[in-house]
Amino acid sequence: MNPPRRSLAFPPVNRCRYDAIRSSSARMQRMVIGAAIVSCLATTAAEAQQNRRVFVGAVAGVSTLSADARSAITSDGADVSLYKPENGPALNVFLGVHVREYVTVQANYIWNRNNLALTSVRSTALGPSFYEQPQTSSQHAIVGDLLVYFREQRSVVRPYLSAGVGVVRLETNPDGPARSRNAVPRAEMLRATRATLRVAVGLDLRLGQRWSVRYSFSESVSGNPISAQLSPPGQRNLANFQNLFGVVYAL
Repeated sequence: MNPPRRSLAFPPVNRCRYDAIRSSSARMQRMVIGAAIVSCLATTAAEAQQNRRVFVGAVAGVSTLSADARSAITSDGADVSLYKPENGPALNVFLGVHVREYVTVQANYIWNRNNLALTSVRSTALGPSFYEQPQTSSQHAIVGDLLVYFREQRSVVRPYLSAGVGVVRLETNPDGPARSRNAVPRAEMLRATRATLRVAVGLDLRLGQRWSVRYSFSESVSGNPISAQLSPPGQRNLANFQNLFGVVYAL
């Protein structure tokens, strides 16, 4: 005779204990998510502080102006005119913003000063005539640049190319007596404002979290009021080449 079967009986589930476990698991998930969000925010803030967006700086160096000359030969004689510029000091003060990892916009104030000499020679049947007038020239320019870097902001060495447009104010003044014969030199003061196009190549070398060293070589091209003073007048635009070294400070 077979023994009677016994039904298996399980103890009743503790509903309160199950709810407590679920509640504890939900709190743990919320804590983990909150910790992840705080960590992301802290990392973003640290990166933003490391890659500071706004910066200021100043670079100084040497400015070289382009020369110009003109000759005119007729049946009555020959005329030759030219001006010869000398190298002079240059200064560029700027404020910039890193709008993207590799793209920056920058506002510049640029000043330079150069000595030059205006020369005119004329030969006719009545005899030769000439003059040479020494002058000083200065330029004040406001230019907006777009810089494109080739390496990311955290790099120690960051080469770049830039281009920009602006306005330049040119002033020239006589600098001492003129030498002349049978000719009247141009001795008046000149003031003129022209649009300018500026292109540059450069390099930023990071020294720390805030400081960098910058080198740039730039060329600015504008209309040439100096050539208009020549007799006969010149025809070339005025080019301003600048080799500059300085510092950059991240705000």
